[in-house]
Amino acid sequence: MRTAAVVLAAGKSSRMGSNKLLLPFGGETVLETTLDALKGVSTVVVTGHNPHELEATLSKHRVKVVHNPMYEEGMTTSFQAGLRTTDVDAVFLVLGDQVGLDQRMLSAMVQVLVEDEDAVIVSPRYGGRLGHPVLFRRSLFYEILRLKPGETLRDLVTRHENGHRYVEGDVWTVIDMDTPEEYEAAKKLWSLTGRG
Repeated sequence: MRTAAVVLAAGKSSRMGSNKLLLPFGGETVLETTLDALKGVSTVVVTGHNPHELEATLSKHRVKVVHNPMYEEGMTTSFQAGLRTTDVDAVFLVLGDQVGLDQRMLSAMVQVLVEDEDAVIVSPRYGGRLGHPVLFRRSLFYEILRLKPGETLRDLVTRHENGHRYVEGDVWTVIDMDTPEEYEAAKKLWSLTGRG
């Protein structure tokens, strides 16, 4: 099964106070740590707010870069912008600050689609919470691209709950890094789990 990852890197990081994707993490930046975890996966990075800030970082990685001029209208528009550039059987929606991605979990998510033809969405679950990334089968691409302003991917996921499957994730699938406090907590966890 051919897969790709659409990495969302378009936001303003308003609660962080600076671009969180360029903050140091694990000896690199937050975004580089995320992209390193996707090595071997065809990757599209969607930029939005101040895209030039990310140019130097992105030039070091073999990724396709797409700019979303409508980024202020929400995450859905950025995913749509990246999705339009893919031609694969399934696409991961990955957050740009998803530093703890696990290749084994990504493979397990793809395997669910391979083995269950009724599955159209796969999410990781940890501690009773749904996390990221989310994997969408190609049969949903047209519907995703047709979502109207005000409609969200969550609305689409709810519509297709019968085809929604889950894999066990780890704590990194539910970690947010939106504030300075969350960023510091993530760095501490990274060093404690032997990944730093």
